[in-house]
Amino acid sequence: MRLIDGADAIRGDLPSTATVSVEIPLGAGDAVGSGVHRYSSLAVVRERLAEALRQVPGTQVPIVIGGDCGVELAAVEHAMAGARSRGTRLGTIWFDAHPDLNTPATSPSGAFSGMVLRALLGEGAEGLVSDPPLDPASVVLAGARCLDDGEADYLAGSPIVRVDPDAVGAGLGGVLDPLGFDEVYLHVDLDVLDPAEFDGVPDPQPFGVTTADLTAAIGAALAGRRLAGAAITMFAPPSPEEAGEDLAPILRILSALTAGTR
Repeated sequence: MRLIDGADAIRGDLPSTATVSVEIPLGAGDAVGSGVHRYSSLAVVRERLAEALRQVPGTQVPIVIGGDCGVELAAVEHAMAGARSRGTRLGTIWFDAHPDLNTPATSPSGAFSGMVLRALLGEGAEGLVSDPPLDPASVVLAGARCLDDGEADYLAGSPIVRVDPDAVGAGLGGVLDPLGFDEVYLHVDLDVLDPAEFDGVPDPQPFGVTTADLTAAIGAALAGRRLAGAAITMFAPPSPEEAGEDLAPILRILSALTAGTR
């Protein structure tokens, strides 16, 4: 319910003519033996969001507002399909305190939000994985500092590029330039921010990045590269009344993202 309150608060500051609401199932859904909590509802959300994104004109860049990181399955798949149609190289920049690289077998919680990047890479519960998968060499993990054991094991043998939180602001441009991305998809989980300046998330982690560093990193990612899509996820204020207190940094992040749509 906190995630719903957060998404509604952000929507209140967006132009209604440019905003499309995607209805989600009212029921929690069932794991149906997949090892993923709420699997059946997640599959419906993926389908409905994918359909909404297909209606976005090709001249416009969609920015998805979650909810949790699970919305990224449909959103990144949409960006991947667009890049393939244009014959361009897409990079996915994952701003997140957590790498979201679990599988149903390694996840301590069974929450898909902690598995979605691995699902995009082609591994996970049948019916909730990307096909074709995302290339791990096209992924940059920025600001991650809370890894489960299974995620750490995966990263040890993966070409995914990591950028530590203290290097996100000044160092991202230097990391991206040699990678040759023509376009970028930008995932922003708000828990990438340090809780000292933003704590309206379900699982705040210390030693995060500042809003200034995050917006600078977004600007660096968009320097000379097309924005293929983006998402802001995990805004979970303690109450609807308190949501307004955290909107200022979110609007700064939105402004940095929308600069890439113009």
